[in-house]
Amino acid sequence: MIMKKLVTFFLIVSSLFSFSQDRKEIGKTFINTLFVDKNAEKAHSFFDSSVANEIPVDQLKSLTEQLQTQLGSLKNILEVNNEGNLYYYYSEFEKSKLDVQLTFGDDHKLIGFFLVPHRTFEKRDEKTTLRIKSDDIELNGTVLIPPSDNKKKLVIFVHGSGASDRDETVGENKPFKDIAEYLFANGIASYRYDKRTYSNPETFNEQSTAEQETVNDAINAALYFKNNKDYQGYQIIMLGHSQGAYMMPKIAARAQASKYIFMAGNARPLQDLLVEQFEYIHRIDPTKVSAEAVQDIKKQVAFLNSSQFNLNSQASDLPMGQSAAYWKYLKEYHQLDEVKKIKAPMFFAQGGKDYQVTEKDFNLWKNELKNDKNAVFRFYPDLSHLFIPVSGTPSSKDYEIKGKVDEQFLKDLVQFIVK
Repeated sequence: MIMKKLVTFFLIVSSLFSFSQDRKEIGKTFINTLFVDKNAEKAHSFFDSSVANEIPVDQLKSLTEQLQTQLGSLKNILEVNNEGNLYYYYSEFEKSKLDVQLTFGDDHKLIGFFLVPHRTFEKRDEKTTLRIKSDDIELNGTVLIPPSDNKKKLVIFVHGSGASDRDETVGENKPFKDIAEYLFANGIASYRYDKRTYSNPETFNEQSTAEQETVNDAINAALYFKNNKDYQGYQIIMLGHSQGAYMMPKIAARAQASKYIFMAGNARPLQDLLVEQFEYIHRIDPTKVSAEAVQDIKKQVAFLNSSQFNLNSQASDLPMGQSAAYWKYLKEYHQLDEVKKIKAPMFFAQGGKDYQVTEKDFNLWKNELKNDKNAVFRFYPDLSHLFIPVSGTPSSKDYEIKGKVDEQFLKDLVQFIVK
């Protein structure tokens, strides 16, 4: 989802603390040095000598200042969780709450530094935690298998854009978690995993495309369950939200699942939606998106759509700062053509209060598949991009209000899955 581009930068850093210090305290000290003391020079001394030249002091200072303009001052570190060498410092800033994710090397030095959506850590036993090998990484995920009334249906969740955790956390909202738990209560199994740009952002580079970001991991998850004897007899169902739905026809070509669910998937080119989104947000709240930002995105999209665009084009000249390879892949992908190749049942859902992917996209899917009896379409007038009920003029502020995925949508989803 586009709004999740709020926190997408990555730095490689290291600390010079003594080995005797606790990792939690090392991380807290680093964060406070950077965000509270605002001492970029001292923070720079934490860097490993092998990468220090890549991150000059003035660049670190500039990055920190930009972040604090967006987030406000750091007020408190609320809790610290870890998963192996990954530590998550749930931090409260004046304008937002999120995780400062730090990666430690074996010698207690920091080798990774990210700002990511908050991830809730729950007490999970080995039966619910599942790691699946996918190309160069392991997908860290949660599998829910109903202990009774098991309908032998297993839904695999595919995220929207940006660095999403397994719950697809946006502020205080966790739409994937809401859906998975409702399915579980209705006898339907599920698997949701942390997106690689969240768990392993170092694997995503200027040569990477949506194939590496989204498609391959979803396919590998589907193949794992299809080929695992413990899940013989299960129907595998793919559920994609936003970018996950956008890429679903590409996923379907190799996943060969039983059914496919499209939640707010864009049927139009992504770059067209970006211009529309920027113009909309500027219109309702110019403080969020300036007139200059609207002109910048229009200029970048015009260049992308021109004959001047090629694989040597600079990311700085392209929308959202994504690489030329990333955009070339999307320009050559035509989802409306690809979706017609799917022969399995499909469920398309769209919220009427969604300003990111709109009814225009919903109607394009619907028109393209008007003769396909396997395609089901449901429109929900009062639901946002997260499929949570909202009121008034849709805006990014809706995501800051805690809510739950709509029950009617969930009932329709279950009906489609078990039918």
